[in-house]
Amino acid sequence: MALALGAPAPDFALIGVDGQQHALADFADAAVLVVIFSCNHCPYVQAWEDRMIAIQAEYAPRGIQFVAINANDAVKQPADNFDAMRERAARKQFNFPYLHDTTQDVARAYDAQRTPEVFLFDHARTLAYHGAIDDNYDDPAAVSVPYLRHALAAVLSGSRPEPAQTAPVGCTIKWRS
Repeated sequence: MALALGAPAPDFALIGVDGQQHALADFADAAVLVVIFSCNHCPYVQAWEDRMIAIQAEYAPRGIQFVAINANDAVKQPADNFDAMRERAARKQFNFPYLHDTTQDVARAYDAQRTPEVFLFDHARTLAYHGAIDDNYDDPAAVSVPYLRHALAAVLSGSRPEPAQTAPVGCTIKWRS
């Protein structure tokens, strides 16, 4: 059952690639919190990563905070182990926390299914947008609908995104057996 629009952000407390624990409450001052279920190995994530970094950089001065969470089982997908996460975050120069959901409890609480999958929460931490980053993972120059950017603009202006939901496109989360 998908997290419903208007639902509160499920709590989390996860270790990041910086070695620190990050909790939902740590981002209380952010005007908007964007939680993205992500990973290292998925070609869809890899295609969107530079856009994630660019959007975070562009919107950070307006109080937007991205948090990426990797919930993949590292046994099934060794490229998603914690050391590989640290390496990827450093190499790509992530400008947002990259957290490891080793128990997969946070992914289940959000009912995340894919990577990347966006959950955008307004200042009250209610779900305002859920879905894809934009409509073209393969070619940034060919994007015709930048869903996440539109959702951010709407929420920052005090309105609701339209559409508020899109189908996330990406790899399935690799669940522990």
